[in-house]
Amino acid sequence: MDLSYRLIPVTVYAGLNILAFGLFTFDKLKSKMQLGRISENSLLLVAALGPFGALTAMMGLRHKIRHMKFFLVPVFAILHLLLFIWLYPQIAG
Repeated sequence: MDLSYRLIPVTVYAGLNILAFGLFTFDKLKSKMQLGRISENSLLLVAALGPFGALTAMMGLRHKIRHMKFFLVPVFAILHLLLFIWLYPQIAG
């Protein structure tokens, strides 16, 4: 497989993590300004797709770290990591 085709999923995945980081950051800013917020379900959906960006924003901004629902975000990150470990030999081989 050509290298450029291998970079497409990596680029999309990086974009999803950047999007998750951006949405969590935006929600934190909106909470400080007491404006309308992004729904928790929307944040969790984005976190399921880009957990590393969401987790970075949560820890860096101390945002949503006390909400029980958001304990799922580290679980999403672990599941993604396990998926990468499982898929890497198939993709690299």
